[in-house]
Amino acid sequence: MSFEAAEHAADLTEVVRDQSFGGHAHPILAVEGVTLQYKTPAHLVTATYKVSFEVDRGDRYVILGPSGCGKSTLLKAVGGFMRPVEGRISLDGREVKDAGPDRMIVFQDFEQLMPWKTVLQNVLFPMKASGRFKGAEAQARAHAAIDRVRLTKFMNVHPHMLSGGMKMRVAIARAMAMEPDILLMDEPFAALDALTRRQMQEELLDLWDQLKFTVLFVTHSIEEAILIGSRILVLSPHPGRVRAELDAVDHSFDNIDEPAFGALAKRIHGLLFDSPLASPAAAT
Repeated sequence: MSFEAAEHAADLTEVVRDQSFGGHAHPILAVEGVTLQYKTPAHLVTATYKVSFEVDRGDRYVILGPSGCGKSTLLKAVGGFMRPVEGRISLDGREVKDAGPDRMIVFQDFEQLMPWKTVLQNVLFPMKASGRFKGAEAQARAHAAIDRVRLTKFMNVHPHMLSGGMKMRVAIARAMAMEPDILLMDEPFAALDALTRRQMQEELLDLWDQLKFTVLFVTHSIEEAILIGSRILVLSPHPGRVRAELDAVDHSFDNIDEPAFGALAKRIHGLLFDSPLASPAAAT
């Protein structure tokens, strides 16, 4: 089958979209037909293929897919660390070309903090380095952010004295103190033990309830996607293409044991693992 025929077959594949969300006049983030590629020593890898979605202000938007589907690569592109080979990414109407303080990223790595700086100094650093906030205002923002994640008593402690969950809370505080237009979270809780992961999920949602910030969250966990997300973008296995955009706003820890939660999880499982899309790779 030719590349054109495979692409046409992919276009005809059923893609489930809940139109009650998205499609607003002025999304904060618009990803339009984005194809992302990167080189390895032996290959040119297509990470995502013609991916499109919109994130509205205040969304908890989750990108869900199996390992290798390009979801983290997509997050890096939104962050401005790589450019699409096809398509366009825009934030608040401006095309994303470089990294900037309007987008802050929280990674899953515990060691994303600078070990020679205290909690307070870590939170202050991006504000001072970018010049976005200075002096007394930066100090006030840092103190407020640390207080929100309940680490005030540890403000002058260095990262090596903190647990993994506490380090993650510092990373979130550091990002939120910058008041970004969108917070990017790349599987931030994946390396935590199960109990700490659940606690961090709850704390993130509590923080969102307070501030209603916009978050783009990447995960490969179906349960986490439903718990965290107001909307979920389901990507196919490599290369990542849109399988569905689903509404999850009515689901939370309060109904995790109810049939509706399980039904959505089952639906997503089917989208991830049943009826694979035709490959966009050219046939010989």
